[in-house]
Amino acid sequence: MFTAIKTFSQVCTHMSIAFGLAYLLTGSLALGGLAAIIEPVINVALLPWHEKAWHALRRRHADSPLGLAARAGEKISQTCLHMGVAFGVMYWATGSMAFGGLLAVVEPICNVIVLPFHDRLWERIRSRMESRGAARLAAL
Repeated sequence: MFTAIKTFSQVCTHMSIAFGLAYLLTGSLALGGLAAIIEPVINVALLPWHEKAWHALRRRHADSPLGLAARAGEKISQTCLHMGVAFGVMYWATGSMAFGGLLAVVEPICNVIVLPFHDRLWERIRSRMESRGAARLAAL
């Protein structure tokens, strides 16, 4: 249950960043809201196909030196997919390649900065919950 709540919180954080940036770029609540909803939905829809293709490639080269390169390639490809979707959504919403490019670069950077703080907060919450549970068991 804890993991599900933490994951939901991560999604909300990610969507808030997408909304905030899109709103700052466009000044439109509607476009900010669309970007915050459409971008994650497209990423979630495309990611399983991306993972399936890379899984097959890694399996094919598991015993060769290309296996490690395939793992690195997958992460780079996943980042490019995410950036491409962010660009496409903002370009579609505004018609501006500049806004699309800016969102494609700035949004992942913001996620890389904010999400570690998010994870630390949730780890503190987990530790407190576990210590309270241990204290309750000790009292019995």
